[in-house]
Amino acid sequence: MKSSTPPPDTESTAIPARIPLAIWTLGFVSLLMDISSEMIHSLLPVFLVTTLGASVFVVGLIEGVAEATALIVKVFSGALSDYWGRRKPLAVFGYGLGALSKPLFALATSSGLAFAARLIDRVGKGIRGAPRDALVADIAPPELRGAAFGLRQSLDTVGAFLGPLLALGLMMLWANDFHAVFWVAVIPGFLSVALLLFGVQEPETKRAGHPVNPIRRENLRRLSRAYWWVVVIGAMFTLARFSEAFLVLRAWQGGLPVASAPLVLIAMNVVYALSAYPFGKLSDGMNHASLLVLGLAILIGADVALAYSNHWGWVWLGITLWGLHMGITQGLLARMVADTAPAELRGTAYGFFNLVSGMAMLVASALAGLLWDRFGASQTFIAGAVFSGLALMAIVLRGRIPALRR
Repeated sequence: MKSSTPPPDTESTAIPARIPLAIWTLGFVSLLMDISSEMIHSLLPVFLVTTLGASVFVVGLIEGVAEATALIVKVFSGALSDYWGRRKPLAVFGYGLGALSKPLFALATSSGLAFAARLIDRVGKGIRGAPRDALVADIAPPELRGAAFGLRQSLDTVGAFLGPLLALGLMMLWANDFHAVFWVAVIPGFLSVALLLFGVQEPETKRAGHPVNPIRRENLRRLSRAYWWVVVIGAMFTLARFSEAFLVLRAWQGGLPVASAPLVLIAMNVVYALSAYPFGKLSDGMNHASLLVLGLAILIGADVALAYSNHWGWVWLGITLWGLHMGITQGLLARMVADTAPAELRGTAYGFFNLVSGMAMLVASALAGLLWDRFGASQTFIAGAVFSGLALMAIVLRGRIPALRR
């Protein structure tokens, strides 16, 4: 009878038991850039509406185009990182572009310049996103991949609530001086680039033969049906969850002072940060479909609360559930892409995943802004709940497909 306990061997004992230091460093790189970005983004919707005179539809359009641009650019940066066999240089360039965009927000006196700054910032995010995610997958041991993505996402999200918290304090200190706060945001952006440049060493990869074009038809055929199902699910999630700018506007509509607008993203991202790593680690040993269904059920609860009332109790309940949904699903989807794509096509795989999600984001944010202007805030969040319900039904009906199982 075979023993249930295998004898020790040198290969098993050589497996790292802890997340590599480079993953932690990449997490702190994301943390610093998110402090910089969220200091601006937590105030940007109210800044556009109250100071620059933009409509809510324009806010939705700016958010949709900016985020969609970031996600579409990831296709080309991801494919280039596969062709080149290098991830870090593209990540450095993307973070650098994001840092260079920050002074433009401080100089903005019209919605046009604010839009240009937002677009440059998101192009930088698009350039760095897929290579960085592929770099995480390259560095992390397979048995710790969920925990590694969860950790990076958690540190990223710590920055996403520290940024609004700092913005809140400075707005109170400087009597709602948006431009002064935006100037301070420049500092952590450039620190992020320096940390990545000097603190992360990319692992060497051995390439057989000459570089090949990863987006040629014969290479794309190597992306399995399991991978494309993950792409479809990711797009449905994005369609159901439009820009967080609408959370800020809903709280402001309910009476939240302008200077306190960053509290919305602080609250959401605290929950996001606290839940991302535990649920990422949980995904290393739990059925993925179950976690996706849980995440969508929680998002439906958030939409219902936000649609029901703009009273502070319902708004903060919705914001909290929204953050929990993000913590459950975002690292999980990133891990599922890594699990279903060949290692040498990971950059391309993340790129196409985000291309499809980018188109969904454009539609979702523009539709949310249009519904808000025409029918009111409640209808916007009801529409989000409907799309979430459709995504949940699709996962339940396809739950036995291998793409959604370990």
